[in-house]
Amino acid sequence: MDNYKTVKKIGEGTFSEVVRVQNLKDGKYYACKTMKQSVNSLEQAHNFREVQAMKILSPHPNILQLHELIFDQDTRTLSLICELMEMNIYELIRGRQVPLAENKVKHYIYQLCKALDHMHSNGIFHRDVKPENILIKHDVLKLADFGSCRSVYSKPPHTEYISTRWYRAPECLLTDGYYSLKMDMWSAGCVFFEIISLSPLFPGSNEVDQVSKIHDVLGTPDSTVLQKFKQSRAMHFNFLPREGTGLSQLIPQCSTPCLSLLSHMLAYDPDERISACAALQHPCFRELRLVERRAVGLHRSMAAETGMPSSVEHLWRIARQGRRQQLKHVVNPLSRRVGPHYPVELPKLNVVVPTPKVPYPVSSFPALAVPHRGYLPTITSKMCHSRLTKPREDPKCSALKSYYMPPLQRKGGGS
Repeated sequence: MDNYKTVKKIGEGTFSEVVRVQNLKDGKYYACKTMKQSVNSLEQAHNFREVQAMKILSPHPNILQLHELIFDQDTRTLSLICELMEMNIYELIRGRQVPLAENKVKHYIYQLCKALDHMHSNGIFHRDVKPENILIKHDVLKLADFGSCRSVYSKPPHTEYISTRWYRAPECLLTDGYYSLKMDMWSAGCVFFEIISLSPLFPGSNEVDQVSKIHDVLGTPDSTVLQKFKQSRAMHFNFLPREGTGLSQLIPQCSTPCLSLLSHMLAYDPDERISACAALQHPCFRELRLVERRAVGLHRSMAAETGMPSSVEHLWRIARQGRRQQLKHVVNPLSRRVGPHYPVELPKLNVVVPTPKVPYPVSSFPALAVPHRGYLPTITSKMCHSRLTKPREDPKCSALKSYYMPPLQRKGGGS
């Protein structure tokens, strides 16, 4: 703990503990997440799934930033020093009596879709999107906790009970691990509803109750959809036809564009469910896209006036290469002030920025089955503590043995 001082414990989960720490050199505060699993070597620390995912996805404005890795060879512990956020979505809406303004809700979900689109386009899906894993600070949303993520190129079946039950997609409940990145969009839809209504959409007490609550709202799916699920499950299931109440009855205050996007995110059939990229182009986010285009145009015009490159990524690369003197007279693209004495402030990170965005072979990336790009944060030999919000409930073993009638039966006629 030579460089960091522990301030207070923030949370604890099954696999890690998280505390707030202060850097003794610059006085800044960070979130430090220490893994409970023992690490035998530096190579094993490199191969942690969460470390590799954060390395690939950084930097992005809606992905939690990893600043430093701390590996203690004596205690065999690994700590992740990350940027410190104010709270998570669950803490934001917990105890509120009045819902958030719809414009603010749309702003949050737009940022969440941007984070998921960035992940999916880089060949990774999260698998545990929920309010506790979505952090905010000054209305900026960042997706965190990548310990459960997986490569989109890996072949199913995957682990069946990976995501928290309330946000688990139907294909995760009704198949033997045959799901893909579309499960993240279902979870994001559940979060969307929860922020609007201040209550969870499908708070099932077990897997049977979880499926029942989904059908209470959406109704039983079409037989063609169920047939897709039956082909990848060892047991047969049949549901009595049932009309759901519909989402509009539960959130009558929701506008038509928001309700439309929510319905597309909560499509029962994953093939019909909207993707993160398509969600960003939905009419629900029309005003936000317009504001972004104006900001980009303003940035380009300012870059032309100052003679600097218009690419924000290029500015990041300049900072990483230690040439900050080139930014001395750059105008801040997020401000309307124009002049030679308003420089851009870039975070001081020790992570190298990866430039290519192309598909990679699966074989060379052990933890994610996605290739190792060769960019890692600085690794030191010190001990530290960490930060994580404890989930409200953990995935349980499957209880989906009977639901409606007839009861589930295994293939071959057995009970």
